[in-house]
Amino acid sequence: MSKLNGTIFMPPVLTLIGIPGLESVQFWIGIPFCAMYINALFGNSLLLVIIKSERSLHEPMYLFLAMLGVTDIVLSTCILPKMLGIFWFHLPDIYFDACLFQMWLIHTFQCTESGILLAMALDRYVAICDPLRHASIFTHKLLTQIGVGVMLRAALLVAPCLILIKCRLKHFRTTVVSHSYCEHMAIVKLAAEDIRVNKICGLFVAFTILGFDIIFITLSYIRIFITVFNLPQREARLKAFNTCIAHICVFLEFYLLGFFSFFTHRFGFHIPPYIHILLSNLYLLVPPLLNPIVYGVKTKQIRDRVSKVFHSKDSS
Repeated sequence: MSKLNGTIFMPPVLTLIGIPGLESVQFWIGIPFCAMYINALFGNSLLLVIIKSERSLHEPMYLFLAMLGVTDIVLSTCILPKMLGIFWFHLPDIYFDACLFQMWLIHTFQCTESGILLAMALDRYVAICDPLRHASIFTHKLLTQIGVGVMLRAALLVAPCLILIKCRLKHFRTTVVSHSYCEHMAIVKLAAEDIRVNKICGLFVAFTILGFDIIFITLSYIRIFITVFNLPQREARLKAFNTCIAHICVFLEFYLLGFFSFFTHRFGFHIPPYIHILLSNLYLLVPPLLNPIVYGVKTKQIRDRVSKVFHSKDSS
């Protein structure tokens, strides 16, 4: 590692300090984080097993839910093992290239989750507003194409952020990252060079993917609500609305946490750093924990299947 004019040239290793200001209690913070991770793994894995084993759940809504479960497992696994290494075993160092790879994985799967939520909203839109054509539109071939498409869209749009850091930023003021994982802006702010292009790229990716998705999800639900409220029978309105409640809860939880974390990290200059980091961690850990719970509670088919699994274990 060479130094020039007080800057570090292309550092091979970075140091993640965890949650700045809360270093003395990070060990204890790791306990609920680990519990959330274990519950998220269990809940999403159980959801995947139930959807795979129950043929009646091989429908677009549940197959999208399975994609969401896989994304949640990967997303939480990208950050928590290293985070617990920092909190519990004092292992803060990470190779620069490994840090960039972690950053790319995290932001890619964040954007993938947003794309899946958009696909789920469109599925509900067609199911409620044009039910006779739903089966012919949402074929298994289309579901596969959507899954591959949202993944490729995320991977390709996030990649320039990684490439710009690797190719443009050579000199760094410090190698200490004030974060518990490798987040784009946390790495970019270490540079001693002009980072405006990197900031613009990050904002462009965020608004291109998350902004686009949230607009079309909102428009889909406006159309859904108009259709539901125009149904003549109260029972039909309740049944149609009930199929959307779980997705609305997941949608609000993901985007409210996401945008609050995003804007406080960039514009909340008067908010203490540990609040930024805790919000960022919760944004990546809370949705994987809550998604299977929300869908398990609000979806009768999944709820019945889960109770059947545990009742059969009790009887044996």
